[in-house]
Amino acid sequence: MFKNIAELIKHIHLRSSIKNLTTIILISFFVIVAGLIYLSKSNKTINELKIANQSIQKDLDKLKAQDQYKKNKELEETIASIEKTYSQAVATYEKIVDLRDQKKNTSEYDKLLSQSLSYLSKRNYSSASATLVSLNTKIAQDLAKSAPSNVSGNITNVAVNNTAPASGYSRQKVKTDFGEFVVDVIAADLNSTRVIVDTASDGDCRDNCPVLPLGDYVGRSGAFAGVNGSYFCPASYPTCAGKANSFDTLLMNKNKVYFNSDNNVYSNVPAVIFSGNSARFIGASSGWGRDTGVDSVLANQPLLVSGGNVVFGGDDEVKRAGAGSRSFVGSTGSTAYIGVVHNVNAAQMARVLHTMGIQNALNLDSGGSTALWSGGYKAGPGRAIPNALLFVRK
Repeated sequence: MFKNIAELIKHIHLRSSIKNLTTIILISFFVIVAGLIYLSKSNKTINELKIANQSIQKDLDKLKAQDQYKKNKELEETIASIEKTYSQAVATYEKIVDLRDQKKNTSEYDKLLSQSLSYLSKRNYSSASATLVSLNTKIAQDLAKSAPSNVSGNITNVAVNNTAPASGYSRQKVKTDFGEFVVDVIAADLNSTRVIVDTASDGDCRDNCPVLPLGDYVGRSGAFAGVNGSYFCPASYPTCAGKANSFDTLLMNKNKVYFNSDNNVYSNVPAVIFSGNSARFIGASSGWGRDTGVDSVLANQPLLVSGGNVVFGGDDEVKRAGAGSRSFVGSTGSTAYIGVVHNVNAAQMARVLHTMGIQNALNLDSGGSTALWSGGYKAGPGRAIPNALLFVRK
């Protein structure tokens, strides 16, 4: 009997009787599937799954490098099916993790995920994929019909108001030609407010990075409002093994320290720069130097609204296509905005903010990380995060 998934995979790799790398990778894959089934039914540690994830990815790379991969069409198709269905399963599992972090009941989703993984273990890729598609559709439909569970206070009788507030916090319903959406938004005059970014780490961090709840960032910086920051790799995600709680995009924190300056891969990611009584939104962070005279720099994606025009109409990225509570930072003239739009995908959020008259807006992290603070949590608290964007008095 093996104590854990990692030990079993190690045993598989050491067995001299198993010579065929295809066999090794298939067995490793099914072990991971078994781990996912187990994890889908419990909230116990996912460290074993992370280790297993690294192992199967390594084996896939080895298999692709062999001549048989290049010559054997059947083998190639098998690998493609493994990669596709495994990726679908992990992405769906991470979506359910997000919902758990938002305190939603996921028991029904867990059952469907287990069913899809059972199909995977039998190499029934078409049924597994169909079940995963059905599961993701159900999640989307349920979220569209239900009130957000990460919102504090009443959202059932919110008045319709399509105009962004001039100052302070507002919960309002924005009516568009494709539906009505609840928005939590905080407006601040940049003549009296400074926008800063606070980080849990003092500098670049690649793995096991420190994180804090949004409320802690607000308290230690003396802020009166705050929102979760850039996309990062949560430690609870199996695919984040080796880069837990790290983020890749450009950022300058309140101590004038620039993060990820050497990461050219993400230099095309949009960014917002706050300085004095103005905010500047740029399409690619590569267009910004390393000026420490500004108040803050934060890169994330996508850019939603620019110069009063909607500039994001949607894409194939799963994290942006699904509906949920989504955070943003925006500006109109010398007024800065932070907020959360509920039950929208990223493209819909762009149109909602445009309807409110917000001239520039950048998408922030979402899902289980979504959090907004103004005298207390208005949304969240969500999971602990590596950085946050804050409003402080000048």
